[in-house]
Amino acid sequence: MCPDTETALRRVTDCLERAVRERDCPAIVALHGERALVMSDYDYLRDEVTAAAFERRVSEKAREIHARRFAFAVPQVWLVGHDGVAGRAVANLPLREGEQEVIAWMAYDADDGVDYGCVPYTRRPSGEPVFGDSIVITDPVQPYDAYPGRILLRALTQDPGVPPPGQRL
Repeated sequence: MCPDTETALRRVTDCLERAVRERDCPAIVALHGERALVMSDYDYLRDEVTAAAFERRVSEKAREIHARRFAFAVPQVWLVGHDGVAGRAVANLPLREGEQEVIAWMAYDADDGVDYGCVPYTRRPSGEPVFGDSIVITDPVQPYDAYPGRILLRALTQDPGVPPPGQRL
């Protein structure tokens, strides 16, 4: 991950950590192109239709500013199993066995490709979140269909002017 993408990702995850502390759960994305733009959506976790609509709106803005980089993050609950990771929206309910709250993220740079990862967190008995270090997933991955940022990634990489992940102009 290039330093500019890492900086954008750190800013987005820091902002999301502050929101989670305030018991908010928005999706936040930073776009970098001809100018920088940050967008958020507090309904993103409501359902897949709402999430997809937000990512399409972000995709339109990304094309408008000729974005070549983005950092996308959203809080989720993950259950890691033998076949992969299942993600769901956070809720004010206790976690089920094996579940972990995370800030799931995706970062994309037109020159460096895609990175996936998460910032795990746990909660004190008072409900206050305690965040771990960001984890970059280094195993070969194929994100699940509803992985945050996937629609945005597809929109940017299907544009003829933007190279697919891992390829250079």
